[in-house]
Amino acid sequence: MSKEQKPIHVIGGGLAGSEAAWQIAAMGVPVVLHEMRPVRGTDAHKTDGLAELVCSNSFRSDDAEYNAVGVLHAEMRHLGSLIMREGDKAAVPAGGALAVDRDVFSDGVTAALEAHPLISISREEITALPSEDMGRVIIATGPLTSGALAEAIRAETGEDSLAFFDAIAPIVETDSIDMDVAWYQSRYDKSGPAGTGKDYINCPMNKEQYFAFIEALCTAEYLDFKQWEKDTPYFEGCMPVEVMASRGVETLRFGPMKPVGLNNPHKKEDDYEPYAVVQLRQDNALGTLYNMVGFQTKMKYGEQVRVFKTIPGLENAVFARLGGLHRNTFINSPLVLDGQLRLKKRPHIRFAGQITGCEGYVESASIGLIAGRLAAAEQLGLDFDTPPQTTAHGALIHHITGGADAKTFQPMNVNFGLMAHMDVRNERGKYVKGREKKKAMAGRALEDLSKWADENESVSKAA
Repeated sequence: MSKEQKPIHVIGGGLAGSEAAWQIAAMGVPVVLHEMRPVRGTDAHKTDGLAELVCSNSFRSDDAEYNAVGVLHAEMRHLGSLIMREGDKAAVPAGGALAVDRDVFSDGVTAALEAHPLISISREEITALPSEDMGRVIIATGPLTSGALAEAIRAETGEDSLAFFDAIAPIVETDSIDMDVAWYQSRYDKSGPAGTGKDYINCPMNKEQYFAFIEALCTAEYLDFKQWEKDTPYFEGCMPVEVMASRGVETLRFGPMKPVGLNNPHKKEDDYEPYAVVQLRQDNALGTLYNMVGFQTKMKYGEQVRVFKTIPGLENAVFARLGGLHRNTFINSPLVLDGQLRLKKRPHIRFAGQITGCEGYVESASIGLIAGRLAAAEQLGLDFDTPPQTTAHGALIHHITGGADAKTFQPMNVNFGLMAHMDVRNERGKYVKGREKKKAMAGRALEDLSKWADENESVSKAA
């Protein structure tokens, strides 16, 4: 590596930016990671730590055989992901999901980046698009991009950034939950990373209690939207609980409050099974905090306490954090980015993470991982292709760089539907669907990702 080589600049110290910086440095290229906190805060962040989790503490399913998110986890681990490494270290019980202690996780990522000799961390706000003189740049400012930089992006692309609301669920102090009513159990007793099969606290409702709760949700007082927020849509994958309730009285019972796969050990012989169940998931390693799964909300704080304390088992709940909403922004990636995540009008600039329109922690980090490798390879003069669409990484990149319709582009979580089509047949030659097909696609993804990684590793060594 030449001593005169310019560093690559990464703007944004969230999951995508942290992962991008790590991957660049791993390829032997110096990097400057710019993070505006604590110089300038956001409406959602509470600390100045890198890769702070502002919503859920869950990385979702870790099942690499039947779930596309689990496949993405496995691919990222194979590629030396910092986010997955520190996520595994900070894991807390969560059934078949990978959930983390958010403080342990952020501290681990921050410490790793600060200790790397090729990574410099600059605490400053970037308010304009960097010029070519700055060298290669990755913008990974996430859903809470500062107003000045967002305006600069809009002015350059000629396209209004789309926006939607993301919601934060309340967190409850564990010892304030009445365990004579609630009980520990994962749905279908399923265990996962750091799990035991008893990874959630379950609060049951009978039919009368459930309908009273829905009525309370729908008649509670809510915070008013600012004028600029009124036409901003919600992201379907993080819908506020009151919005779900307004879509029909049974909606929550077939969503986050579904009672299936759970058996109440407190029930008496003449009791029916719960009509609905509120689940809480461990939020820190000590197990002293649990968050209410699927209970993101825009209710006023006093109303949240009043309504949520009607849930059996939470009558005396102490809330360590109440719910809230924040606005997310993302660019129209299929229109403004090329296949290597570069801004078409300024190819020295790449975008990564949620701002590209991939929704979810691991999805954001995975795009940061590939963006970092692409930028470093370009800096080193290497021929570096993105992963094939048969993989979870490749499927996401294909979606945001042209696979999606630019006219109707919306944020997307990773899913098997984004991956290249695969005909799967049984021993009789008939096409199969469902779990069997998912397992075949998952196996293909991991095999193709491994081949892709080996090929690119060979290219790097040959150079």
